[in-house]
Amino acid sequence: AASAGEPVVLNPTAPKKYVVKRGDTLWDIASRFLRDPWYWPEIWYVNPQIENPHLIYPGDELVLTVGADGRPQVQLERGGSERLSPQVRAEPLAEAIKAIPYEIIASFMSKPSVLEKNQAKKLPYVLAGRDEHVVTATGDEIYVMGLTGAENSRYNIVHIGDPLVDPDDHEVVGYQGIYTAGARLTRPGSPAKMVITESARETVEGDRVVNTSLDVPLDFVPHAPQSKVNGRIISVNDGVTNIGQYQVVVINRGQRHGLEPGHVLGVYQQGRKVKDRTAGGAFGSNVQLPDERAGTFMVFKTFDRISYGLIMEADHPLYVGDVVRNP
Repeated sequence: AASAGEPVVLNPTAPKKYVVKRGDTLWDIASRFLRDPWYWPEIWYVNPQIENPHLIYPGDELVLTVGADGRPQVQLERGGSERLSPQVRAEPLAEAIKAIPYEIIASFMSKPSVLEKNQAKKLPYVLAGRDEHVVTATGDEIYVMGLTGAENSRYNIVHIGDPLVDPDDHEVVGYQGIYTAGARLTRPGSPAKMVITESARETVEGDRVVNTSLDVPLDFVPHAPQSKVNGRIISVNDGVTNIGQYQVVVINRGQRHGLEPGHVLGVYQQGRKVKDRTAGGAFGSNVQLPDERAGTFMVFKTFDRISYGLIMEADHPLYVGDVVRNP
């Protein structure tokens, strides 16, 4: 949140009114009104007479006004009697505008490229194939331990790859996750039986079984952390080198550092060392260039020591190792 006395700066092109459309995200909407979208809670006027007052739906009209204290406000202009009372109509949560793009997060969570260390240990795992051969093909059957789902439920299988190490203390905080197959539960039990419905590579004993349904609430509101956060990007989805907008990354900060879904952090390119080659200066010495702000990151899932998040803005290419800290 903005500190006391710090003005919230409007986007120079902020509209006086905006009608919410399907496909909008809360970040998109906040960016229309604000230079820094994570200050949205500072200007959002909550009307207690409206069902789910913190949520926004397609068709809502948002109006920019100035409050008695001179600070800008955005409030929901009631489009009709159906929005005046919670008793008249309760909007289904599924229709509410999400904070960030739903499809990207759902895809990552169902086929995670990183598994948090404790999460990896607790997930159901492949015990064996029905036949004594490597499982590679659609139609192969496998036995799984620790799975409690219903018959015909769909899952993805992920192989545990190389350990993910925190660069600060060199502790293992997670593992690279490699998608191997999609599978359907055909017989619950211990072990449960599954059939491979899609195969990307071989599935082996010990591979983890991941639910394809999304377990991340996307009705959070973007906001800045109250505590000081200083971490690094330690992994990126899809293993790309240059990280851009709407790519999922993992940072080495989590719940123990005060992070929660909706927290926004700035991404800073780490300043490199350059040699001073100018006579009369610090000739011949190495000079550390300062870190430069290059992007914006929003947390959507936290664990004890790591968080998953989405790059919301990228003014320059970002890389594993870049710094994340309070915006």
